[in-house]
Amino acid sequence: MGKIISVANQKGGVGKTTTTVNLAASLGALEKKVLLVDADPQANATSSLGLNNDDFEINIYQVFEHIGDIKKSIIKTNSPNLFIIPSHIDLVAVEIELVDKPNREMMLKNALNKVSDEFDYILIDCPPSLGLITLNALSASNSIIIPIQCEYFALEGLGKLLNTIKSIQKIHNNSLEIEGMLLTMYDSRLRLSKQVVEEVKKHFYNMVFNTIISRNVRLGEAPSFGETIINYDASSKGANNYLKFAEELILKNS
Repeated sequence: MGKIISVANQKGGVGKTTTTVNLAASLGALEKKVLLVDADPQANATSSLGLNNDDFEINIYQVFEHIGDIKKSIIKTNSPNLFIIPSHIDLVAVEIELVDKPNREMMLKNALNKVSDEFDYILIDCPPSLGLITLNALSASNSIIIPIQCEYFALEGLGKLLNTIKSIQKIHNNSLEIEGMLLTMYDSRLRLSKQVVEEVKKHFYNMVFNTIISRNVRLGEAPSFGETIINYDASSKGANNYLKFAEELILKNS
């Protein structure tokens, strides 16, 4: 059975989608079969892979609502061993439409159970909020990766996320673990970046991944070409960072 990992932080602009897409591509390049679930209504992970979310009859919205076959929603991407369930703006409606449904927090889990045996890893790109979609993602997951940007206010809101994780562990998913915290947007020229790394490691010790994702122009350019950093520029610092991160994750789970 594949390991299901949510990439989540209710704070926007922390490199969440960049991490989900490029970690998924790196795991694929390392010969792991990966399913990326785009559970963000903004559908940035979908467009980052050069896909138009209006081109697909079944997307994550139908999967959530259990009105479409999850197996028919899975699309092969141009990246080796990487598949995606695309998102759509319709997903916004899920927060309202599922509110009075029984087991509404388990809709995604029940759907993913049908395909989890087919993949080594399933990565869920969560929206920047702690609403019902994120609750579904965390209830379906074995673990969570929390991206933290190396900038001022880095730890802002982190306490709220950790409290949410605790309550999900207590009520919906007692096997949910924190896979780790990933430091992103690191700039070695800035003293602030180094201070944030020190502060996060001081607070969270061994919960922080060894790999740090540096700021990288090529990493920022890749989504506008609809490509992962591995396809766009495999020799770039960004590609090297994410491949190292994928190796660290595989080693941790071996």
